[in-house]
Amino acid sequence: MAPMQLRIGKLFAVFVILLAAAGARTFYLGAFQAGKLRQVADGQQLTKVEMPALRGAILDRNGIPLAVSEAGEDVSATPYLVKAPVAAATRISAVLGLRESTVEKALTKAHTGFVYIERGVPEATAQRVAALHIPGIALSPVALRAYPAGPLAAQVLGNVDVDGNGLAGLEYSKNAVLRGSNGVRREVNDARGDPISVSDLKAARPGKPIELTLDSSLQNAVENVLAAVGAKYRPQSATAIAMDPQTGAILAMANWPRVSANEPAPASARINRAVGMTFEPGSTFKIVAIGGALQDGLVTPTTNFYLPSSLQIYDRTIHDAEVRPAEEATVAQILAKSSNIGAVEIGGKLGGARFNHWVSRLGFGRPTGVDLPGEQYGIVPQPAQYSGVSMANLPIGQGESVTPLQLTSAYAAIANGGILRAPHIVAAIDGKPTPTPAGRRVFDPRVASELRDMLRGVLAPGGTASQVTIPGYQLAGKTGTAQEVVAGSTTYSKTAYDASFVGFAPAGDPKVLVSVEVSAPRGAINGGEVAAPAFGQIMSFALPYLKIPPA
Repeated sequence: MAPMQLRIGKLFAVFVILLAAAGARTFYLGAFQAGKLRQVADGQQLTKVEMPALRGAILDRNGIPLAVSEAGEDVSATPYLVKAPVAAATRISAVLGLRESTVEKALTKAHTGFVYIERGVPEATAQRVAALHIPGIALSPVALRAYPAGPLAAQVLGNVDVDGNGLAGLEYSKNAVLRGSNGVRREVNDARGDPISVSDLKAARPGKPIELTLDSSLQNAVENVLAAVGAKYRPQSATAIAMDPQTGAILAMANWPRVSANEPAPASARINRAVGMTFEPGSTFKIVAIGGALQDGLVTPTTNFYLPSSLQIYDRTIHDAEVRPAEEATVAQILAKSSNIGAVEIGGKLGGARFNHWVSRLGFGRPTGVDLPGEQYGIVPQPAQYSGVSMANLPIGQGESVTPLQLTSAYAAIANGGILRAPHIVAAIDGKPTPTPAGRRVFDPRVASELRDMLRGVLAPGGTASQVTIPGYQLAGKTGTAQEVVAGSTTYSKTAYDASFVGFAPAGDPKVLVSVEVSAPRGAINGGEVAAPAFGQIMSFALPYLKIPPA
């Protein structure tokens, strides 16, 4: 056989062998590996994407949105698939508004199969990134949370994490209602990874909207008043609450310093101090001894007491805020002038056991039942813990601590005729009104009426807040000034005080109750000078705004 024919024969034999091998391989793959290969192909061409549910909106009492959700995307990269990272970084950073070096660093990370470039990108911006058609850049759907009013009620609303889970405030406590349930989407991709077919396997179910009792306009007014207090007195903090005393509905709940719900802030700044901090109430607590003595029939508003210029109880000498000679004063005058000696004398008539009964009866030392997270209970000593001088301290608001909301609720029981109600801030969920607790009676209507009348005297001539007036309206309330306890000790500060005021209007038929607490103000310390004017400013807005007629 000629050499040429021999070579052709050998080549032909090789081709036959290769063809046979290919056929055998094809048969093996088709007969024995078809299922596995189909799964691999599906994994490359078919993907299941979790579609995040839009979080339920949080609205004020008038339907104004305070927290809303919208669709967005996380922009990520598979670095080894990005062929020209420097050029890609230039184009992506221009769309996202990021530093080019930051994006380039993410795209050139060695040994990294996945990296986020930016999380929580608005949908419109994310689609501009997608339109760049850069291999290795991917989008993942997310739900974005936004707070249209910025700092308004930020500590009450709370915030969410990058995955949309509630971290604080109502976002945390109502997370199960707000978050909804995620869906699943099936995508078929082409060889380049671009989707050519999209179908929903499970539709996302949005969270339920929540309507609050808060009024945005009143909330804004209260926050502006606190901001003015902050600018004038430079305190450590301040909080204010506006409430409908008849129902316990919270109309405003403000904290200073303000934080924006849309921006990062320290955890300490996000605390809702109205429920999450306690303070010694000072003279605002005198309603416990006086109200209890009235209800127990031990005194009437006109009962006279002899008040020495000072009162010695063991090693404790009690003085009134202003030096005065010995005098006689009625219970009503004791409350109006905030006499420490008078309150201690009335507390002495009650005795420790009955005084503690009224402390507990008015809701101190226990949760108010408000539908907000992070509520503190306060500190209330029990009679077994009393010392010989306890009844010289406790009736004037020293030696126990309360939350601003506990104090507000106790005064609401006076304003509404004697019923202690659980305050509430959620009015409806998914359009269905939330049930309102019935409350329990703590004072007879007669006693509540007597207390309201006596609290008018605080704002009358000679009272501790006589400078606060609103033309056409009768006001009632109580001032409080208390030394703060030095942190980490059991001693009182000689420079830091809590200034407070709690009051309501119209005094004869209260429709609005406002409390103000200012921690460690500078330049002035008394509740009558620091907190009472803030109460007056809030009431001056609230009464006409809520269309409450003069009375």
